[in-house]
Amino acid sequence: DILVDGKLCDCDIVVNCKVGDPIPLEVKLTNWSKHCVGPFALTVTPYQDYQNGVHNYELQDVITFVGSNTFYIDSVKPTKDSVYFGALLFLYTGDFYLNIKFHEDNCSRELPLSWFCLPSVHIRATEPMV
Repeated sequence: DILVDGKLCDCDIVVNCKVGDPIPLEVKLTNWSKHCVGPFALTVTPYQDYQNGVHNYELQDVITFVGSNTFYIDSVKPTKDSVYFGALLFLYTGDFYLNIKFHEDNCSRELPLSWFCLPSVHIRATEPMV
């Protein structure tokens, strides 16, 4: 599950946030396999989709992470959850998406396939109300 500002994200949800306010990001992974998985890393990369097949990943002056955009995970035991917290700070208005990738360090254990089907996260940053 992915939560942005406390709201569960799925394919049809657009999360609205205000420019300048830190937005909490929570990624909850559940290991439904019979094996312990890990170690691995989870990286969150924001991008803009120009709707013409072009994605802009050069957003270092537009979005910043409070903390790191990479979570290092030792392991997730079978039938257990592991939750990771971070925060995003939008400096400009716009529509943004989050790309979440896994990087496995241990080739002998495969990550659960469902983790590669995380929902697309769409965030709309708007001007703060005065």
